[in-house]
Formats: sequence, C-alpha cells, structure tokens
Amino acid sequence: MLDQLREKLSRYQGRRFDSRVRQASVLIALTDSDDPHVILTKRAASLSTHGGEIAFPGGRHDLTDPDLLFTALREAHEEVGLLPEDVEVLAPLGQVMSKHQLQVTPWVGIVPASIQLTPSPDEIESIFTVPLRFFLEDQRHHTDQIRFKGMTHFVPAYEYDGHIIWGLTAYMLIELLNIGFDADIPMKPRPEHQHEC
Repeated sequence: MLDQLREKLSRYQGRRFDSRVRQASVLIALTDSDDPHVILTKRAASLSTHGGEIAFPGGRHDLTDPDLLFTALREAHEEVGLLPEDVEVLAPLGQVMSKHQLQVTPWVGIVPASIQLTPSPDEIESIFTVPLRFFLEDQRHHTDQIRFKGMTHFVPAYEYDGHIIWGLTAYMLIELLNIGFDADIPMKPRPEHQHEC
C-alpha cells in the first residue's frame, strides 16, 4: 500500500499558489505498516485559532525556517515530539488556503509504526491515529460545502472514535487518497452528493 503511495507521489506535481500571503505547513504522517494509520491531533481548546479541532501537526512558517518542509518537521517535533530523522518525507501535496488566509503546504511522510509521540500540552490536547482504510471506505459522517474563489467543494467529514475530522484536514486527506490510492472521492459539486450536505 505504501509502495503504491511512494510511486504515485514521486510523479505528482501539486498546485502552487502565486501568492504573498502568510505561509504554513503541516505533516501528514503515516505509520509504516501493512495497515497504515494517519497521525492526527486534537488541538488544545485554549488556542486562539482552531481550538479543539482535529488537525495534522503543523503551523506557521517562521522567518528563520529555511523552507516549508523544515516548517512542517519543526512543528511536528514541537507539537508531538516527532524527530525529523524519523520521517521518510515523500512529497508535498497541492497547497490549500485556510479560512484565516494562510497558504498551507501539506507534506506526506512515513514514520515507524512503533513511534512514541508526546503531545505538547500548550498546543495539543491529544494524539490519535486512524487507519487509512477507514477513509478509503468513505464512511462519511456528513458532507460540508466549502466555497472558495467562486467554486463549491463538497468535502466529506468523518467521525472516528468520537472525533470529527472535517474542513481543511479532511480536504487534504481526500487529496492524499485520490492521488495516492485512486480513491475517486469527489470534492466538486455532483448531484449524487447534493442530498448529503
């Protein structure tokens, strides 16, 4: 499964925005196993933005960061204790724009299945994993309509172990599944999904 992902991402060129807005990066970390899991965090409720939401480790690009990959790895280390040397970086996905006008670059990486992570209490309430196959089966909780630059995207939201995975996090996950595993989960307006919104 992960070999297929490596091969697909080696040939993938994601979209890039020609923009001068603030930058951020996240790490979509998958465990190295026959049944890979994706690592997600529940952000601390006290945070000023996205408090209590489910997200990938990541954050804003600092001026001292040499590039956006460094940002993703630095933030993952700060938030969940993931060492950069434990990440096999595959590739970036297409850039996305957050509702706070941050231009976000998601990086896909593979980490050892036995990795031990520790949440930074100031930023992260908890860390959990979800099997990739759960998302591939597309057992959505509901579908959100997200408007961006005059277009509507239909983004699935999922519930797993009491956590709702939605919004930009779900959008990036679906892009990963569609590119890496030919999942064909739609994010454009299609009649068969209109009733689920």
